[in-house]
Amino acid sequence: MGASMTMQKGTNVAVPAPAVRVELGWRTTPGAPDVDASALLLVSGKVRSDADFVFYNQPAHASGAVRHEGKRTTADSVTDALAVDFSRMESAIDRIVVAASADGGTFGQVAGLYVRVVDAADGSELARFESADATVETAFILGELYLRQGAWKFRAVGQGYDTGLEGLATDFGISVDEPQQQAPQPPAGRTRPPRPAPAPPTGPQAAPAQQPAPPVAPLAAPPVRLTKITLTKETPSVSLTKQGGTSGALRVNLNWEVRKQFKGWGAKLGRAAAMHADLDLDLCALYELTDGSKGVVQALGNAFGSLGRPPYIHLDGDDRTGALSTGENLTVDLDHKDRLRRVLIFVTIYEGARSFADLHATVTLQPQNGAAIDFSLDECTVPSTVCALALITNDGHDLTVQREARYLVPQRGVSPQRTIDAAYGWGMDWTPGRK
Repeated sequence: MGASMTMQKGTNVAVPAPAVRVELGWRTTPGAPDVDASALLLVSGKVRSDADFVFYNQPAHASGAVRHEGKRTTADSVTDALAVDFSRMESAIDRIVVAASADGGTFGQVAGLYVRVVDAADGSELARFESADATVETAFILGELYLRQGAWKFRAVGQGYDTGLEGLATDFGISVDEPQQQAPQPPAGRTRPPRPAPAPPTGPQAAPAQQPAPPVAPLAAPPVRLTKITLTKETPSVSLTKQGGTSGALRVNLNWEVRKQFKGWGAKLGRAAAMHADLDLDLCALYELTDGSKGVVQALGNAFGSLGRPPYIHLDGDDRTGALSTGENLTVDLDHKDRLRRVLIFVTIYEGARSFADLHATVTLQPQNGAAIDFSLDECTVPSTVCALALITNDGHDLTVQREARYLVPQRGVSPQRTIDAAYGWGMDWTPGRK
């Protein structure tokens, strides 16, 4: 199927590729809500457990067959993507619903919404569906990948819910941690997928007031949390203690995208090639423990840290490609939070660029327990090679995350590490290092 062809609602097309990237896209307009992609892996129309739901708080299926890759932003548009590897799909799975949820508004406010399926190997477009008739929906099924006679196909769906991601997830058998909200009645003529609507709180699944409502199915794991926290200049911090996110692994991810187009790259290679243009960003962390010891976790000098012993922070590796799938990842073991006084997450440009200008970066902090925390970096307007991302502070009572998004400009001859140390008063001795 060529890139110029757009599918009509209800039509289907073969998906011959062994692995694909499912991309949701829309135009940025003033006042429009943020949009998040998700996927439900189904067996006979339902999930087997909450683990079959892939979204921002649960970004990878255990099989590895479906992964939430995250957002990419340009000057006038945003995409959110899912990676699907059919070779790793469990044989029981016969359908993958591709959905979107609107955070802070309805899909009637979202301009230019589309979904497309591209071959993961060469980037060629296999299917595209543009949705144009959304109104009050806050969750939308854009399409579905389904198995028919041993071959995968994609169907354009274009049907929505006014009950948000919670209503959609509950409809397919997900047990949700947040209390159900009574939804307003849909206006006449609005369509829903041909499945039973989620029961309102007063329905047959409701339990007496003195007993908790029974889950949809007996599950060993706790219900999924649909809440997401986006830090902004106006609301720059969040308490992990109040969110219940103070134990287990806190995963910090940095994804980035090169805004400007590099001349000479083939159109088929597109963004993937631009990512490899010798740009090397390093995710790092300054730490201070309660015993007064201080240090840095970074790829430079192979100071990757450790989770089981001090500093209880570990850098997963050094990603020199950017953001196509994983970006740079760092993990903090919050089971040892009582040993941590403060942790400053920052990023440096090791090589490939003179500043953060023309880069768009997104930071996501995913507690093992609790809501995902994310924020974007502002446009860089200074010749900065080091940026403070987030400050995690433990005052003995409260564990907080603060968005910093602070670009710093090193003086001539001063390293990025010394520059950020001076800005935050860490007081360490620095020696030149390499990786």
